[in-house]
Amino acid sequence: MTVLEQAKRAKAASKALAMASTSAKNEALADIAKALDHKRAQILAANETDIALARENGMASAMLDRLTLTDERISGIIGGIHEVIALEDPIGVFLSMSTRPNGLQIGKKRVPLGVIAIIYESRPNVTVDAAVLCLKAGNAVVLRGGKEAFHTNSALMEIMRNALAKSEIPADALHLVGDTSRESANTLMGLTGLIDVLIPRGGAGLIRTVLEHAKVPVIETGTGVCHIYADSAADLEMAADIIQNAKCSRPSVCNAAETLLVHKDIAEAFLPMAKARLDEYKVELRGDVETRRILGDSVIPATEEDYGMEFLDYILAVKVVADLDEALAHIAAHSSGHSECIVTESYTNAQRFLNEVDAAAVYVNASTRFTDGGVFGLGAEIGISTQKMHARGPMGLGELTCTKFVVYGDGQVR
Repeated sequence: MTVLEQAKRAKAASKALAMASTSAKNEALADIAKALDHKRAQILAANETDIALARENGMASAMLDRLTLTDERISGIIGGIHEVIALEDPIGVFLSMSTRPNGLQIGKKRVPLGVIAIIYESRPNVTVDAAVLCLKAGNAVVLRGGKEAFHTNSALMEIMRNALAKSEIPADALHLVGDTSRESANTLMGLTGLIDVLIPRGGAGLIRTVLEHAKVPVIETGTGVCHIYADSAADLEMAADIIQNAKCSRPSVCNAAETLLVHKDIAEAFLPMAKARLDEYKVELRGDVETRRILGDSVIPATEEDYGMEFLDYILAVKVVADLDEALAHIAAHSSGHSECIVTESYTNAQRFLNEVDAAAVYVNASTRFTDGGVFGLGAEIGISTQKMHARGPMGLGELTCTKFVVYGDGQVR
């Protein structure tokens, strides 16, 4: 089936899906969860095929982690579906209602976006997360994953569509583009009138390409150039815990830290502590002159490009800064607007950081790894938006809707 035909079928299905009851949608999601649970062996076998091919092609270990599904991760995906089922259905909810002096009753209520297309890379969990969130929010979805996860994505989509065939929700509400070439992505980006919103999920190159070439509306989900700033008033043990977690717990994801900024007053004491914790994971450090003076030649000289790089690997840029002002200026210059953290015991410095840093999520004394729809109580997420129009931060059910005005009258004319 061509991309155009899939989009047409999704558009037709979206009309019926928009009218579906909450119970019908929840029952369909429960059927999907049950089917995925029963088909674990099929999913893992498909994933093993993708992993073997990725290894043959020299995929980096951090990216292999993104691609890999395990029994535990499948359980997490299924758990996420049940969390979405438990969430309130946003569709039909009135956000406001007022009566005008002429007697008109004017309300605003949530409605589905329609057909959502998602272009993404590597992570097969996105296939399920996106499908489930879109369905609960009343949207049909056309997914275009990367070639590296093709077998896994295909197995997941087959299982989900088969589950929908037994429900009140049309199976054509879910589609996976079988062609992983650039041409299929270009086609999807140009389907005005069929695709209501396009969401890219992946690296900087993918997002830039979509923003430059898409003719359909785009919600930008951003790269994660995330910073941890260890302030002069930081608890050093806490700061070491946070940077180790933010960098090393899963370096291939967008909420992982990519740059460590350290106040000069604590640099002599803190940098060796941080390095010892990062050495446990063999993290490559790229630092400025002062960092190299303190830690020695094992630290690679940092370039200006390193301070704006999303490494997605066991690599960390490090810089010693004079004060909070310099840290804020550095973040303003290099941040992708995703997640930023200050480690400090100073209330004043914490409040300045919260107020002045321009990012989707700003932390005091906690790892940036928490920027996640599930952790934030949204169930699964469709992505983390770094733009400021329509949605910002982890995108859950509410962000997959728009609003329309509903007006009740009794014969008023103007």
